[in-house]
Amino acid sequence: MIEEIREFNKSFVKDEKYQSYITSKYPDKKLAILTCMDTRLTELLPAALGLKNGDVKLIKNAGGVISNPFGSVVRSLLIAVYELGVETILVIGHTDCGVQHMDSRAMIESMKQRGVSQEAIDMIHYCGIDFEKWLSGFDDVNTSVQETVELLKHHPLIPEDVQIGGFVMDSTTGELLEVE
Repeated sequence: MIEEIREFNKSFVKDEKYQSYITSKYPDKKLAILTCMDTRLTELLPAALGLKNGDVKLIKNAGGVISNPFGSVVRSLLIAVYELGVETILVIGHTDCGVQHMDSRAMIESMKQRGVSQEAIDMIHYCGIDFEKWLSGFDDVNTSVQETVELLKHHPLIPEDVQIGGFVMDSTTGELLEVE
């Protein structure tokens, strides 16, 4: 797969197909979106929201959640706000999310089956990480989005003038429903 991607990239650059994607590092709509890494959203989310390349800072992770208020997701949002001019943050979950009802114990067992040692898992615990909680999913996408929005609205480093909203997107139709 890696070689196939490299070959495509060579012809993409040679044929100057990048020309239509050229933009600046500053989001034209002064917008950042935190959403899930789900493959269905790769093209659906921007299309359903009328976004084009250069409009938005798009941050994607499993579930579109913030697992640490001082981790990489919030760091990215702070950079977007303070360095890149973002004025609005949207948290967008989606229906049929793979993180919903995810079982951390089953994932840990899968890790062991694929060669991760019990010693490595024990070291994670020793370092103070609640491994099961860190790997766990959520029960309700609306609640997950609402909790993430509340975390951002009350985060000590996010300025009060940043507008923050939460939504759930239908992963088939792209319909966007606001989370109250």
